[in-house]
Amino acid sequence: MKVVLDGSGPIRGEITVPGDKSISHRALILGALAEGETEISGFLAGEDCLATALCLRKLGVEIVVQESNVRVAGVGLYGLREPAAILDCGNSGTTARLLLGVLAGQPFYTVLTGDCSLRQRPMSRVVEPLRRMGAAIWGRSQGKLLPLSVQGKEMRALEYVSPIASAQVKSALLLAGLYAQGITAVREPEKSRDHSERMLTAFGAAIEVEGNLVRLQGQPRLQGQAVRVPGDISSAAFFLVAASIMPGSDLIVRNVGVNPTRTGVLDVLREMGAALELFNHRVESGEPVADIRVQSADLRGVEIGGEIIPRLIDELPILAVAAMFAAGETYVRDAAELRVKETDRILAVAEEFGKLGAAITPKADGFVVTGGRSLFSATANSRGDHRIAMALCVAALAGNVRLTMDSAESVAISFPGFWQALHQGQINRLDFFQ
Repeated sequence: MKVVLDGSGPIRGEITVPGDKSISHRALILGALAEGETEISGFLAGEDCLATALCLRKLGVEIVVQESNVRVAGVGLYGLREPAAILDCGNSGTTARLLLGVLAGQPFYTVLTGDCSLRQRPMSRVVEPLRRMGAAIWGRSQGKLLPLSVQGKEMRALEYVSPIASAQVKSALLLAGLYAQGITAVREPEKSRDHSERMLTAFGAAIEVEGNLVRLQGQPRLQGQAVRVPGDISSAAFFLVAASIMPGSDLIVRNVGVNPTRTGVLDVLREMGAALELFNHRVESGEPVADIRVQSADLRGVEIGGEIIPRLIDELPILAVAAMFAAGETYVRDAAELRVKETDRILAVAEEFGKLGAAITPKADGFVVTGGRSLFSATANSRGDHRIAMALCVAALAGNVRLTMDSAESVAISFPGFWQALHQGQINRLDFFQ
């Protein structure tokens, strides 16, 4: 689908953003493995999370989705059944990697696949430690790529030192550790998002966290819960940046999850000079939540790298847009993980944003943005990546230029209501074409 977008700011008023994608995935999976019913409110009914729901249904779990409310009839740790068909994870790396952890301990055979993009994304980071726990996993390139077949085995507890900070790797091993006797431990070089640890604790698992080390006692009895999913800070980030760089803007984003393992984008925006205020702090289902007010401000270039990267890896495309409108240069390093997302986001940021006139130089592990360049109307392609698509839209609106963009449908992966939310800003034209 192609979109033509034309408009200008400022952005004012209040909006809400969809439920957190990471938390929605985990609520479905733990709800399925728990005993009793799990009620999820604020669920993100985007394509990725619906792929997880579909896979769990094929494993014998009853799941009813009614917009943002979901009921999961848990079958317990040992109640899943062998699927009659291949599990299709769509475009969702979270679905594939977390389900690999679950399926590793099942007494049956499963095959997982995904779309053409997901079939190129690395799976060995999860497959290798799961094999050390006893799983039998085969696939393309010695199990590095989907499709993957899994013959579940009796799991062995593992003490694993991860070479990368990855919540998906950590979560997959903790899920596999549910089926092992003893303690499964995962240590990361930097702390990745901790939604799994928080939710496992809420469902009844014994979890210990010491800095970057997480320990899980195997074979617990998980109990169904009521889970309230906060708004996704990764989705909020597009509007936080838009309001920061569009003069005269004053926006409140309600009900945003502000888990400290996810708020790197707020830290960087503040360092750049953004006018951000968090208020109405509370805790819902174990997750910190707040409302965020943002006003337009003059931004400056910064350096982004090191231990903050795992806390904002998904927000780097929209932070590149903030950097385009900031004074000076912004350097992003230590972010080679961007190369293996839905697309190579380093090249996509440099090449697609460059079509609008941005000055972005790609590097092996990041990019350099020279701010202050005037933009011009252009045709760009999101490359099927939802975060690139939304970031391009914000750049065009802030630059007051017309954007014609291919693969616009990709926004439905994480933000199905993105176009409606944009209408709360000042958009003069928004046309769709097949």
